[in-house]
Amino acid sequence: MIRLQPGPPATVADLRRAQHLAGLLRGELQRIRAAALAWRNGLGGLLVALVGFSLIRGRSDVTTLAPGWGPLVGVLLLAALGAGVGGALTLLRAAHGPLSVTPVAAVAPAPLGDHQEALAAVRALRTGVGLVLLCTALLVAAVGVTWYAPAAG
Repeated sequence: MIRLQPGPPATVADLRRAQHLAGLLRGELQRIRAAALAWRNGLGGLLVALVGFSLIRGRSDVTTLAPGWGPLVGVLLLAALGAGVGGALTLLRAAHGPLSVTPVAAVAPAPLGDHQEALAAVRALRTGVGLVLLCTALLVAAVGVTWYAPAAG
């Protein structure tokens, strides 16, 4: 049979560590939300600059490309659009929370619920950043194809 016995009394250092950890948990969700907002704004600016640059330079009509290159540009742009929309939605989820209502019975106690939401927000932030960077790479590839693909005829 296992018998439980009290451990040694907490030291001042143990109490300070517990207070420090509780303080970190209290502000964790707000810090992650602020970081998500900053990433959303920064990556949005990157995409606006990239789209603006691609509209200024490059061929304006993919029909001037050699056969087969136009559909490739279309597929790249469609994939970029999908990645960009997915990235934007996950960054918004990270910055503002889920777009759903949680039943009262499913609400976790404050420190645990906030920590679970912080973990979900970090996952959404990482996914959103990855998708926006993928969107950027796909846009660059599409613009590169319009610039450097052989011309028709």
